[in-house]
Amino acid sequence: MVRSPLASSRLINLLTGVQALVLMVVLFAPIAWMILASFKNRVDITRYPPKLLFEPTLDNYRELFIRTDFLDNTLNSFYVAGGSTLLGLALAIPAAFAISWHRLTWPATLTLFARMAPGTLFLLPWFIMFSSLGLAGSHVALIITHAVITVPIALWTLLPHFDGLPRELTESAQIDGCRSPQVLLWIAVPVVVPGIIVAVILSFIFSWNYFLFALVLSNIHSKTAIVASFNFIGEGVTNWGALMAAATVIALPPTLLTLLIQRRLVSGLSFGAVKG
Repeated sequence: MVRSPLASSRLINLLTGVQALVLMVVLFAPIAWMILASFKNRVDITRYPPKLLFEPTLDNYRELFIRTDFLDNTLNSFYVAGGSTLLGLALAIPAAFAISWHRLTWPATLTLFARMAPGTLFLLPWFIMFSSLGLAGSHVALIITHAVITVPIALWTLLPHFDGLPRELTESAQIDGCRSPQVLLWIAVPVVVPGIIVAVILSFIFSWNYFLFALVLSNIHSKTAIVASFNFIGEGVTNWGALMAAATVIALPPTLLTLLIQRRLVSGLSFGAVKG
């Protein structure tokens, strides 16, 4: 029996819809459970089978922000993630421009080695170094250490954009008397703004969610939110409500940043196409 093209097209559309539905359930079901659990009391969270209809409560968020220092921890996360993102971009943008201009590969590969190495390899030397400088437990120490994460991400994100930059454009600027820093700031950077936006998103998210360096190198005044959230996990008992509330708060800034910057990314790409 030969199926008509219309029937085959409907079958393909049906299978595609089922596949998309399954992927959405797999991806978003844990997120939905986390958000709903943050509004449940402890009895409803651990109830089996799960209770879909429940009376929402804000007790978990009250405990999070009133009884603990989680608001200060969240601000610390903003300081560290924002500072390390800016530091990573300040180092990665000129490095990506130079690597792309001179057609080099080994400097970018070296940054990958630092990223692929286990984080525990850096902890003891950094702890000794920052302790001797009086910076142990400070935001500065965390920003510098998180740059090990943000620099490779930003560098490898920006390299394809700088590789796509027409050499005639930069060479004509040099003929007009611009030096390399001026070419970078006035010519190259405005063209690769979409790549910079992507680098900002990825660098911020990776730094925001990184746990190990903040766990070892922070103190009570610089502890980040993701480290503070583990205070709700005790020996033999876990405060699931407060933990889910903390997880929801931690997931919110990267999500909002991605949604907001995504529009600017699309507009930046359209602007570049028009200008081209």
